[in-house]
Amino acid sequence: MASVGLAPTSGLRESSGHNAGVDRLPEEMNDMRIRDDKEMEAAIVDGNGTETGHIIVTTIGGRNGQAKQTISYMAERVVGQGSFGVVFQAKCLETGETVAIKKVLQDKRYKNRELQTMRLLDHPNVVSLKHCFFSTTDKDELYLNLVLEYVPETVHRVIKHYNKLNQRMPLILVKLYTYQIFRALSYIHRTIGVCHRDIKPQNLLVNPHTHQVKLCDFGSAKVLVKGEPNISYICSRYYRAPELIFGATEYTTAIDIWSAGCVLAELLLGQPLFPGESGVDQLVEIIKVLGTPTREEIKCMNPNYNEFKFPQIKAHPWHKIFHKRMPPEAVDLVSRLLQYSPNLRCAALDALTHHFFDELRDPNTRLPNGRFLPPLFNFKAHELKNVHAETLLKLVPEHARKQCPSLGL
Repeated sequence: MASVGLAPTSGLRESSGHNAGVDRLPEEMNDMRIRDDKEMEAAIVDGNGTETGHIIVTTIGGRNGQAKQTISYMAERVVGQGSFGVVFQAKCLETGETVAIKKVLQDKRYKNRELQTMRLLDHPNVVSLKHCFFSTTDKDELYLNLVLEYVPETVHRVIKHYNKLNQRMPLILVKLYTYQIFRALSYIHRTIGVCHRDIKPQNLLVNPHTHQVKLCDFGSAKVLVKGEPNISYICSRYYRAPELIFGATEYTTAIDIWSAGCVLAELLLGQPLFPGESGVDQLVEIIKVLGTPTREEIKCMNPNYNEFKFPQIKAHPWHKIFHKRMPPEAVDLVSRLLQYSPNLRCAALDALTHHFFDELRDPNTRLPNGRFLPPLFNFKAHELKNVHAETLLKLVPEHARKQCPSLGL
């Protein structure tokens, strides 16, 4: 889980110049403590609780007549670190299960948006929240600990693995990973109404045995409300949509689609498509490929942007960016995702029906090691609400329809 990037978790204050309508933490949460086995009588965890061998004891349940249950975690190693917290691998001593615990500093005045989002999520391609607890230090700092399922690899490390071997990633894995990314995005965009805002290979976890992909790190995620402004300085640089670089504050979930297009291109190329060294340089890298945006395209990205001084550069043909043997449907999908105009980028659900993924719908397709593909068609009814019958038939191949009785296919 080295991948769980750490992003600001206090984003509820993002667009409000005042704090009047902001959700407050329930008062009792300010007083929550967990016990530490080194000092069972004390109500405060000593230090950051992430040192190897450190044991954290917490209780769950106890509400609505539920029995209280004690759970102990032994910290094993830090697997991710950032300015906003730490992610460590831990073992549940009661069950032997390995988990990832993401520990972030919690402002006592606000609810944690990441926790609120995680509680809504339930999908095979999204990392699941097992439970959470609060802890404090002797400096009276409050920490939120999110206990997450542990997934050992990331798409970022898989890319590095193939680069070290001087090989291209097998196309079947590119299809498999990208399909699952779009399935996760379709779910969070359509069903939950959340924009992730930090899609990148480091935030895509992979089980190296099954090749199931799970989207993680919802520290930047937000429900985007039409008419409400959002910060534009969001998302990791190589994967930032051009409207963010142009300073747009009224963007849509299409920013995630751009990022996913960048990830697909990187899986095909073995390196980032737009490796900008700064915000401005990022735009230069995009212009080198897509050409100079027209006035109309700039207006679509940010209607308030008035600086039109760009060198006039022609678009570089997509088929020349990828090697000659690249399947045309791969190039076609990239071109549909990486469009300047956000409203022209194809939606995540539409991406799933693209011909590039037809091989995944073939019942005879196998992983490179001969094993079966991970579950790809176990859709729940709410995931495909209001989807046309024609699209449903394309999404769920005949051989998989028994898996989805609720769809009535």
